[in-house]
Amino acid sequence: MLEEAEEIGKRARRARLRLGMPQADLATALGKSQGWVSKMERGLIELDRVGLLNQVAAELHVHPNDLIGRPYSSSPDDSQWQIAASSILRELRRYDLVPVFDGVPRPASQLWREVTRLHRLRDTASNVAILRVLPDLFREARALAEDSEGHEREEAYAVYAVCCKFAHTAAHALGHPELVAMACERAAWSARLSGDPVLPAVADWMRVWDMWATADWADALTLSDKAIASVQQPYEHGDPLAVRAWGTLQLRAAISAARANRPAEAEDRIGHAKDAAERMDAYVGAPVYDRHSLTFSAGNVQIHAISVALEMGEQSKALAELETAERIAPQLVRNHPIARSTLRSIVYAERAATREKLRHMSDRFHLDG
Repeated sequence: MLEEAEEIGKRARRARLRLGMPQADLATALGKSQGWVSKMERGLIELDRVGLLNQVAAELHVHPNDLIGRPYSSSPDDSQWQIAASSILRELRRYDLVPVFDGVPRPASQLWREVTRLHRLRDTASNVAILRVLPDLFREARALAEDSEGHEREEAYAVYAVCCKFAHTAAHALGHPELVAMACERAAWSARLSGDPVLPAVADWMRVWDMWATADWADALTLSDKAIASVQQPYEHGDPLAVRAWGTLQLRAAISAARANRPAEAEDRIGHAKDAAERMDAYVGAPVYDRHSLTFSAGNVQIHAISVALEMGEQSKALAELETAERIAPQLVRNHPIARSTLRSIVYAERAATREKLRHMSDRFHLDG
């Protein structure tokens, strides 16, 4: 962890020097002391909250990926995913041109089965494999939209939009800002053509995530509320897909509020998300296919409650939320990056505090190093 903090600090320092920005100016912009900036650049302070990392990146006019060293490029497999990413970008750029596709595209029902495969890959964090599947699926969905009409055409655009969401998620994980941005734009375009009343809100959910990269917390909240309003009516009627989207958007808003230093609103949003999760659990009826690929559940809500507590600097509360989350969904929590990052941050803070106490005691005892 110390080595990672040191590398991030070095990158931050290089970005600051490129701007000709004194440490004091960066400190003022961040609401920190110059000593804090100095320690951060030397790797003595870990940027252990995503919101803080994004804020530093925004003030230095770089993408957060530039500070954490993404995209990674340490193995032959890396060049393969970047080739796949380039193929996806090519498809997204020519979104309104006649698709290049040999043969007859399969019906939408079969394309949705391919999307189910992407769900499984997402659950195992197989982001490179997701990118490899997507170029052909984008081409076929676009060809189906060109060759069909009515509901079938709308479903083709829905498949295209959900593929954009998978591309967006994988690009975030692997560190490809251009693909992140373009996937978000094309998701909004295809969602409007899909006839799916929830998909435009899902596209907004993606945009909120992107706003975090530039620390635009207020805009992220505004957009979250716009998307929530768009699915409010079907949510109140108990439509399962709308309930899932509404709850997920409340989680986006909770994180945004926490990073905007609005703790009461963050807690309120978590409460709304818990209500949505309870409505999902109380649903009685035929199973509903999660076509939008929104991982929303009581366990997921609890993980975001952990993240909110951590963003607010309430580590003892974060630990309590983590223990609750582990009881609710142990497998989800033990493998979830937010939960693992939270525990790592708490352990790091405890060790740092112990080291500081020992140093002061050593000084008082006049011990030699």
